Amino acid sequence: MQVANANPHVSITFRNENITDALRDFVQKKVSSLHLDYPKIIDVKVILDVHKNNHLAEIILYCANHITIDASSRTEDMYTSINETVSKIARRMRKQKTRLLRKNKSSKKREATSIKYLDEKVFNDLALDHPEEAEKDPEPVIIHRENYQLKTMLKEDALMELELSDKPFLLFRNERRDVLQIVYRRNDGEYALVPVPE
Repeated sequence: MQVANANPHVSITFRNENITDALRDFVQKKVSSLHLDYPKIIDVKVILDVHKNNHLAEIILYCANHITIDASSRTEDMYTSINETVSKIARRMRKQKTRLLRKNKSSKKREATSIKYLDEKVFNDLALDHPEEAEKDPEPVIIHRENYQLKTMLKEDALMELELSDKPFLLFRNERRDVLQIVYRRNDGEYALVPVPE
């Protein structure tokens, strides 16, 4: 966890108008106020857009452990939009951090049996049409190929990244155990961790 400001690089894009020094300083000050109790911020992108009386402020934080946090606000004043966007990011991070810490504490108290390990295979239609051949353990069918960047991280960081995204699951290499694992959301809102055979 970051305990001091790392002075991340902040790139500011101002669409449709020129940015003033006062506004640039305000953005820098607001971003630097996000440094305590958050994952280490590596890079920040700020997009400011003015269209008539609509002032849009969007902030994207690229943090350590492959965590990306973004929020945006649209008001009639750019300073208000920036304040609201920074508040949204701060609230989201506090909420996610609290939930993650609470789940980690409760999971340490529970035994390892609370994590469900599934051995699941998907077979093609031939296995259903010829049950006698199904006993020979037919080859699973590849349903969909997708490029996926495999990340090495701690289980806690994988949970945090999954919480901050809309993905249904996350495949990662466990940094402590050096094994592939999938963490996913269950229907009851809890998480399950599945080992992946290599």
